[in-house]
This record gives sequence, structure tokens and C-alpha cells, in this order.
Amino acid sequence: MDKGMKKRWLSVFVENQVGVLAKISGLFSGKGYNLDSLTVGTTEDPTVSRMTIATVSDDETFEQIKKQLNRMVEVIKVIDFTDIFVRMKEILYIKVKRCTAADKVELFQIAETFKARVIDYGKDSLLLEFVQTATKNDAVIKLIKEEFKTIEVVRGGSVGIESISMMER
Repeated sequence: MDKGMKKRWLSVFVENQVGVLAKISGLFSGKGYNLDSLTVGTTEDPTVSRMTIATVSDDETFEQIKKQLNRMVEVIKVIDFTDIFVRMKEILYIKVKRCTAADKVELFQIAETFKARVIDYGKDSLLLEFVQTATKNDAVIKLIKEEFKTIEVVRGGSVGIESISMMER
């Protein structure tokens, strides 16, 4: 990563309307900013959605991103999660195909170690579900890729909320 470049996180409350997601992602692509992760869901108020956005940028560019988001009519509130204590998790599914009985035993041990769930099981395959930090998911993907040849990976973006206590992500 270039000097001054670091991972940044935003929580953005927006009006829950058609086209808002496209406008937000269009802002990023139009300015040449990369979205590392983007998740969106309705909040406790059905008229409001909350986006969790991850990007890599320097301080100046990140300030521009926040200013441009705040200028958008559909944006209600922008919270910078970069340097505050948050609870942040992402969902990860890994399907391992062409498993032997020994492979399945090893996968059950991996699942137990990483607090994952085996959510589907077939004659020669296994589907694991992980809900943990992106860093831990990176580690488990690396581990499983090294051990098993035929895998399929699906990741959801991270979601986060400000922590009540001073625990870190």
C-alpha cells in the first residue's frame, strides 16, 4: 500500500429508495475511488438503509469522499468508522468439493477451531459458514485453499456498528 494509504470504513445512512445504491457507487466510480466492500440493509426504520463501505485511500481523498457523500440529498448521515471502536463482521461461505472421509474430518476440525458452522453436507462435499472479521476470513480462506483443491468461496461485505464498550473490531 502506498504511503498514507490505509483501509477506511464508513457507515452511511441513506433514504431507502430506488437508485440510491447506484448513485453512491456511481460517486465512487466516477471519481476513481475503489470500493473494497459495500453492504446495504434496511434499518429499524423501513424508510432508511444503512451502508457499510470500505475503501483504501489517503487522508485527503477520504475527506473528499465524506464531503461528497454528505452533499448528496439522499444521504442522511455519514459516520467515519476508521478510528473508532466498532463491532464488525462479514459472512463467508466455503464449499469444499471432492472430499474424502479424511477431508471431512479435517474440515469439521477447522470449523470447530474457527467457530464456523457446517450448514450443508453431501456425499463428497461440505459447505461451511463463517461469521467473523474479514481478517479471520482471509486466514481461513488461505488455510483451506492450501489444503483442498476444489473450493468455492462467497463473501458478503462487512457490516459494523459502534461498540458499546471499548472493544476493537
